[in-house]
Amino acid sequence: MTARILSCSLFVMALSFASMAQAAQPRFLEAYGDWDTYVFTENGSKVCYMASRPQKDQGDYTKRGEIYAYITHRPSEGSRDVFGYVAGYQYKAGSEVKVDFGGASETLFTQDDKAWALDEKSDKKLADMVQKKNKMVVTGTSSRGTKTTDTFSLRGSTNAYKRITKECGL
Repeated sequence: MTARILSCSLFVMALSFASMAQAAQPRFLEAYGDWDTYVFTENGSKVCYMASRPQKDQGDYTKRGEIYAYITHRPSEGSRDVFGYVAGYQYKAGSEVKVDFGGASETLFTQDDKAWALDEKSDKKLADMVQKKNKMVVTGTSSRGTKTTDTFSLRGSTNAYKRITKECGL
């Protein structure tokens, strides 16, 4: 458990949240199945998020960094359900990422090693699907042209979502 907490804490730092110098270290709340929950203070306001690592990552690569899917609430900014993805490699410029839930899917845009939903409606759809489905498969292409497929368990995601929503007073 400690390695998981440390790993997710390092993940948050790698996300390069705005004004990180004014953000406190994330505090682990609780693990729910395959999802962990966290809270930290940024510019005097609470930020709550849930994160998970894939159960399986596939692709013809020799080295890859940390991989995470996460959902973030920033109530002071009127922001909730923001879905993000850290690939563990630089994405191919202009490429898209597909998030599939066994029939229902959503497309993300990429920048550097991260991917996000196109708009609030897509964020909400992704947050809902993470809670309702059992599995999520994320496919992308690295800057070297390597195609990857990451498979996530969504076990515990509903309770993790409820926890971050309650923690941030939403």
